Amino acid sequence: MKLGIIAVPTEESFQKAKQRGLDFIEVCVNEGQDVDAFYRNRKNLAKWKDQYGIGIVSIGRWKSLRIDEHGRVIEEELERCYKLIDAASELGCTNFVSGCNYVEELSFFENCSAAIQFFSLLIDYAKPKGVKISTYNCRKVNFIHNPEVWKIVHGHLKDLGIKFDPSHSRYFGGDYLQETLDWGDRFNHVHLKGSLIINGQRVDDPPAGLDQTDWKTFISLLRVKGYTGGLSIEPHSPVWTGELGEKGIDFTIEYMRKLLF
Repeated sequence: MKLGIIAVPTEESFQKAKQRGLDFIEVCVNEGQDVDAFYRNRKNLAKWKDQYGIGIVSIGRWKSLRIDEHGRVIEEELERCYKLIDAASELGCTNFVSGCNYVEELSFFENCSAAIQFFSLLIDYAKPKGVKISTYNCRKVNFIHNPEVWKIVHGHLKDLGIKFDPSHSRYFGGDYLQETLDWGDRFNHVHLKGSLIINGQRVDDPPAGLDQTDWKTFISLLRVKGYTGGLSIEPHSPVWTGELGEKGIDFTIEYMRKLLF
């Protein structure tokens, strides 16, 4: 397994990752961000990747609408995803992450059918380019986030992977260890984000290792499932920012290295 961090696509991100002894960065080009600008910047990303010896193991796009109110794939969004897959392929990045929105006007069956169509298009486009497609288990503009839906969508699409984050399961009453045991062989990428719940209330997302997640058991389960992909640190706390946030990242790196040997 490799250790890295979610970062913005700038030279400074590669420099910081190298200084911290990380293996990679992950970049996200979410709804509202300029996909074309990111694509134009791919030559710089390739240069920095080689210059600093830091890979890009995952490119993701969160919060976008993929399906319209009639259950049809939104072509403009599909083309944005294609462009990000093109960039991933050029950068030697083997994982593209996407969600799929739920359309209230449609039945659950129709929503699953639409999601299968959308992800089928991504898989067919990405496979010849050496890029795998993964869903994410975050709930933001996405309903492909739990085992009941995975049984249908991933059960039908054998080449569709999962980007897994234990915190999302914890915050919504799931069992992240059971989900890893049952679905870990489909994990293409993993986020390391801490979670803190008191009396059923989400309190904070502290650095991984300073939270309530059983990271030792989780990492051991990943080994059981043969996972060899990326572990991507996700700083996400409104408390751990600035200098404190930097210290939190350093703590997580040291903590995870002891688990990864």
